[in-house]
Amino acid sequence: MIPVQPTEERNSPMDAHQFKNSMATVTGPVAVVTAHRDGIPHGTTVSSLASLSMSPAMITVALDNGSALLAIVRETGTFGVNVLAAGQHEAATRFASRHDDRFAGVAWEFADGLPHLTGSSAWLRCDVTAEIPGGDHTLLLGTVRDCSATDATPLVYSRRTFGTHAALPALAGAAS
Repeated sequence: MIPVQPTEERNSPMDAHQFKNSMATVTGPVAVVTAHRDGIPHGTTVSSLASLSMSPAMITVALDNGSALLAIVRETGTFGVNVLAAGQHEAATRFASRHDDRFAGVAWEFADGLPHLTGSSAWLRCDVTAEIPGGDHTLLLGTVRDCSATDATPLVYSRRTFGTHAALPALAGAAS
């Protein structure tokens, strides 16, 4: 491997606005990560969610370093992931806000001791396997201990807008 010498361009500061605009073009899943402590449910909306491994079944999710939820997940060692359905865009907005009681007015139940938003496209119960620091966020590697999926169309986020996935017309019906 040939070492790359830093150039003046590489050392220049990143334009944060341009970075945000560039990342807005990436379509991502919308999920609410949940935890439970002292009889109180906690949750926050995330768009950084990805499958990591099939054997063992693992995912990654990123939480803000200053988030109260991250502290709770570190304490309990477990978290839930609610992959939201298309009709749950209001819940996505609510859990992304600074509401004191984000669960008020949202249908949920306990599943394996964790808050599960009913009607979500998928549900995963995870144990924290590792934490990786990454700037102002921490990437959690979670081993999936239980999961389920429904036929509900998943909610996605792209270009600062909620939506759903749609197959290209030429490909519609080709996948099964």
